[in-house]
This record gives sequence, structure tokens and C-alpha cells, in this order.
Amino acid sequence: MDLASSIATYGADMSGLICGFRFTPGQPGQPVSGEEVLRGLQHARALAAEAAEAALAAAARQNADLATPDCAPVQPEPSPADDGAFYWLHFNLAHAASASWMRSHLDLPDGFFEMLVEGSHSTRIEHMDGALFAVVNDVMFDFELTPSQIATLWSYTHERLLVTARMKPLRSIDRLRGDVRNGETFRSPAELLIHLMRDQADLMVEIVRRTSIDVDRAEDQFLASRRSKSRHELAAMRRILVRLQRMLAPEPGSIFRLLARPPRWLQSPDVQDLREATEEFSLVLGDMAGLVERIKLLQEEIAARLEEQNNRTLFTLTLVTVLALPINIVAGFFGMNVGGIPLAENRHGFWLMVLVVASFTALLGWWVFRRRGDS
Repeated sequence: MDLASSIATYGADMSGLICGFRFTPGQPGQPVSGEEVLRGLQHARALAAEAAEAALAAAARQNADLATPDCAPVQPEPSPADDGAFYWLHFNLAHAASASWMRSHLDLPDGFFEMLVEGSHSTRIEHMDGALFAVVNDVMFDFELTPSQIATLWSYTHERLLVTARMKPLRSIDRLRGDVRNGETFRSPAELLIHLMRDQADLMVEIVRRTSIDVDRAEDQFLASRRSKSRHELAAMRRILVRLQRMLAPEPGSIFRLLARPPRWLQSPDVQDLREATEEFSLVLGDMAGLVERIKLLQEEIAARLEEQNNRTLFTLTLVTVLALPINIVAGFFGMNVGGIPLAENRHGFWLMVLVVASFTALLGWWVFRRRGDS
């Protein structure tokens, strides 16, 4: 096996599964394999089918009892035991077998695989085909470099299953796996997805805090009139912030549509948590937009100061040129090799010409400064 293939399959089994967990409400998640997940899902489907058949039989018997009122009512049979277990499967899309295994065994809708093929990187969560489709981005950012290490997570969430897939490792997934292994409990797959969204909001808060510190430092240097590279740093910060805001911020329209029409299996606490996460994103986006506006104002102030300094430099150069004009004219006249040069025979001629040039220079300088004061 070469190095590229070993890196692609690192941390995953033959099906591309990186990790799998089984959850029951109120209990920590337990690691499971792909085969155990399939058996659990088949058992859950069988229980659901038996429960549906029992409900139909009970309804039929109740209708028969209503037709024969002399008979004693028949008690409905107890439904099969269901512990409410759900699963989380995390796949590595760099593994060649992961997509085919998911398509063959998990009965996922075609929209999920179309989303993987399209490679959409726009952060969003939306309701399609009775399930939740989500795209979450993670980025290793450094304000001295352009953030090129962007990792995208695609997820499918249903009543008993959460499937996540990625090409590159994500810190948010590692954080979620750590919380699961530390014994944190989850009531539904939707809560796992909301946990990822909260981690996304925490990442944006971290970016805003780090950028605020750098902007404060640049502003202090600007107020102290010290030379620095703050202008270039601010331009890079603003450019990267706008890009990260576009990549990390979820589409508000998709979330609002989901909150307006959530799927039937989505529990009320999950809807409330999703609404709170949306509010957190709104606050963080407002802080980020305010920080971008603050950087813009600081850039304008720095540009105004630089323009003022350039104007002063140009005025100084113009003043020197104007003051040197009389002596250049006189030097040009006296440098002509022609006859009749005045004061050529006078032994005080040099000092007389110096006095004339100095007088004209002083008069010209007074006029220039007066015009500057009037303007």
C-alpha cells in the first residue's frame, strides 16, 4: 500500500467508517461497528412494523366492538419493546468504499449523494425528504496566510440515524467525539447535529476574539503614530474575515424554513435548541460584521493620515523647487559665455548678486507661505 492510500484510509475500516456510536436517551454513547448498526436499524424497522400492525389490529377490533356493543372491549396488545436507540456513523469520503457502502446498506436518499457529488461548501441545514441535510465547514485559519485548509462535513439526520462524511479531518468532529467518549448524553440525532452547529458558532467567536485583539493592537499603534505594517495586516484581516463569514455562516433562509416547517420526528426541545443556536449565530455574525466595519473605518483613517503626509511631502518638494527658482535663473543667465555680463568687472559683483537672489528668494518664500495660509 502506497503512502497516499494509507493516508486516505487512516482511522477507517474497510467500509470507510471512522467511528460509530449507539445512543439511548439518558445514557452515554457506546462504540459500535457498521454491522452492529445495520442489525440495530433492521431491528428498529421490524419493531416499527410490528407496532404499526398491532395498531391496525387494535383499531380493527375496536371497530368490531363498536358494532357489537354486548361484547366486552378487547384490550390492545402491548407494542414491542423499543429503547429509543439511535446511531451516529462518521465516514471518510477519501476511502473509495465509503460512498458505495452507504448507498448499499444505509438506505439514504439520493439527495444526500448528489450533495456529496456536487461538493457544495455553503454552510446550511435544510429539510428534504423527511430528513435534515446539513453542510458544516471548518477552517484552520491564520491571519498571516490565506486560509486554504478548509474542511467540509456533509451530514444526514433522521429519527434514529446521524450520518456524517468528510474528506479532511475537522476539529468540530474531533471535539464531538471527545464529548461522546467523555460520557456526554444526547437525546436524539438532531441534538448531535445542533452540537456541531454550536461548535461552529464557538469557532466564529474565537475568530472574532483573536481578530479583535489584533485590531486593538493596530489601533494602538495608529494612535501612537508609530510605524507598523498595520495597513497591510488590516487589509488581510478584512479580506479573510469576509471570506470566513461567507464560508462559516449558515444560510439564514434554510434555517428559517426549517424552523417554520420542521420534520414530524423532530422533538420540541430540539427545535428550541436549533432556534437558540440560530440566535447565537445571529449574534456572532453581528459581531463579525461590526468588526469588519471597524477595520474599514481604521483603514480609512490610516489612508487619510497617509494622504495628509503625502500632501505635506509634496508641498515641501514644491517649496524647495520654488525657492531654488531665482538662483537657477540667475545661474543660467550668468552661465552664458557671451559678452556684456553685468558686474563682471566689479569686485563686489558676486555679493551683489547673492543679495539680489536672496531678496527674490525671501520674497517668493513669503508669497508661497501666504498663499498656503490663505488656502
